[in-house]
Amino acid sequence: MQMKKLNFPAYQFRFKSSENKVSIFDRIRKKFIILTPEEWVRQHIVHYLIKEKKYPESLINVEKLVKVNDLNKRYDIIIFNPDGSIYLIVECKSHSVKITQDVFDQIARYNLALDSKYLMISNGLDHYYCQMNYIDKHYTFLKDIPDYKK
Repeated sequence: MQMKKLNFPAYQFRFKSSENKVSIFDRIRKKFIILTPEEWVRQHIVHYLIKEKKYPESLINVEKLVKVNDLNKRYDIIIFNPDGSIYLIVECKSHSVKITQDVFDQIARYNLALDSKYLMISNGLDHYYCQMNYIDKHYTFLKDIPDYKK
């Protein structure tokens, strides 16, 4: 399977093929995951957060359930603060999905339950970063998310 070149640095990934399906190794979940266009974006973002932004793997969580208004939803990537609060939520889309207001609304709904300081949305080609302001109930777009600070 030929995956699209994304707007990230080049990273080394581990792949395996079985039953005509290609899988990519997820270093956070510590297992191979079927390679889809969205998973390709998710794995690039995980590597970007670890290698470029220096976030410790121990603070990163991938694809877990979260309850939003009594509905089970699945987030793509979360980075925790060392105290267990949520620092960053990442919403990953396939490169073929345009980032629209609906995508921002989706991550904002998730964030109602999670209270993250930062939001990131990416389809691998376009990346958007926001800082939440809970006092004034709005978000501010940023050029990038901050590097990890101990």
